[in-house]
Amino acid sequence: MNPSFDELKLYAQSVLQAVGVGEVDAANTAEVLATTDAMGVFTHGTKLLSGYVRKLQGGGYRNDVSPVIEREGPGWAIVDGRSALGQVGSQFSINLAMEKAAQVGVAYIGLRNTGHIGAAGYYTQKAARQGFIAMVTGNDIPSVAAPGSKGPVLGSNPIAYGVPVPGCDPINLDIATAAVAGGKVYAAHQRGETIPENWLIDSEGKPTTDGGLYPADASLAPMAGHKGYGFGLWCEILSGALPGGHMRWDVGSWMFDPTDQPSWHNAGFIVMDTKVIADAEGYAQRMNKLIDEIHAVETAEGVEQVVLPGEFEWAHMARSHESGINLPADVRVKLSETMELAGHQPVWLA
Repeated sequence: MNPSFDELKLYAQSVLQAVGVGEVDAANTAEVLATTDAMGVFTHGTKLLSGYVRKLQGGGYRNDVSPVIEREGPGWAIVDGRSALGQVGSQFSINLAMEKAAQVGVAYIGLRNTGHIGAAGYYTQKAARQGFIAMVTGNDIPSVAAPGSKGPVLGSNPIAYGVPVPGCDPINLDIATAAVAGGKVYAAHQRGETIPENWLIDSEGKPTTDGGLYPADASLAPMAGHKGYGFGLWCEILSGALPGGHMRWDVGSWMFDPTDQPSWHNAGFIVMDTKVIADAEGYAQRMNKLIDEIHAVETAEGVEQVVLPGEFEWAHMARSHESGINLPADVRVKLSETMELAGHQPVWLA
């Protein structure tokens, strides 16, 4: 049985409230996790809930604080997440970025000292649906090799962008700067699957298909070699160096460190208000022309149409809202770890 979006969101919210997270923060975090699952990005949705709960119970993530603005100008701000859940800090930061960009056109928010932010693409699509072009970056403990290295140099730092399309769902891209997100390696290994040979680099700098080596004895390969490495460095700068957050090995592992230790994650949010910068009618015409031309290109055999970033996710979301969210087995296993906190076993988790 598949849960509806509302059922999954309310379940996640109830679990978070059971460990002391306030109603508003729990609802905002649950919204991010359930929406991510509805989009089909199951590595970054409610599968993370049990890990967040352990951090909250151990004190590494705080349930009694709110993000604060440390310093700011008309088009920028530095926010201290205060080791609250990353979704709490990120929701605060993307909302602040939109508020400032609506006044001056473009805004940057640096969020430091926060928890794991989840899917960066949630925040970009949220902004894009309100008429903002957005980019979100994050940093993490090193797990990704650089070209020529034997060990990890940077985290699997995410970068996402969202672009509003008047009258349609936004263009939305969310990628790790590694060849693959670490969560996908864990998921494949848990399912007993052999991973592609371009996902991991072993301790000798050679490709490996053994997902069990990660992260102790293997690093993620960088996306597209030096190109992915360069974008990963860009994320480290926007997320850590610019706002004064932790970088590289000073960032913790929210999954493997003791639960009483903060993870010191950081993120950058850049937002542009198309309503301020562009003429509305001309922008809509140009975007629709661009999309129509891409959809109309000649395709290879067996390919119906070239798709835009986000179109697979919006199709998955439509199915999720129509027939419930088809949670994979590994997600259900992780959710079952939280049933005691929820105080009941949902029918859809039986």
